[in-house]
Amino acid sequence: MFKKILVPTDGSELAASAATMAAQLAQSQGAEVVGVYVIDPFPYIGIGDASAVGLQAYLSEAKLAASEALDAISKACAAAGVRFSGDTIERNVVYEGILDTAKAEGCDLIVMASHGRKGVTALILGSVAQKVLTHSPIPVLIAKG
Repeated sequence: MFKKILVPTDGSELAASAATMAAQLAQSQGAEVVGVYVIDPFPYIGIGDASAVGLQAYLSEAKLAASEALDAISKACAAAGVRFSGDTIERNVVYEGILDTAKAEGCDLIVMASHGRKGVTALILGSVAQKVLTHSPIPVLIAKG
């Protein structure tokens, strides 16, 4: 039924749990898993050398976090014997980066975690999962935490 499953990650334990679920589902379907970590672009203002140094430090830390998060998905897929590829992208709006990746990779399912925020917290922080659910043209499976 599913051939390519996208697993967005933020490196959290909830995202790792969703990755395990996705790997098991991919194994049962004979599918592959694509992981994606979306980096928020550095707010570079272009003034002075300090901004360039700040950019490099930011990108270095962001890429390290992305690598660790994608490695967790890779390990879950290896344990399930599922093919995995991962990508780190930069987007101002995380949910758009997830949907762009799903389209570019030809994914037919998105499996992602939800932090389960409610009330004012959800209103203020927003929910990437909610936005993906609202705008995705393909099915989305939410692993609740």
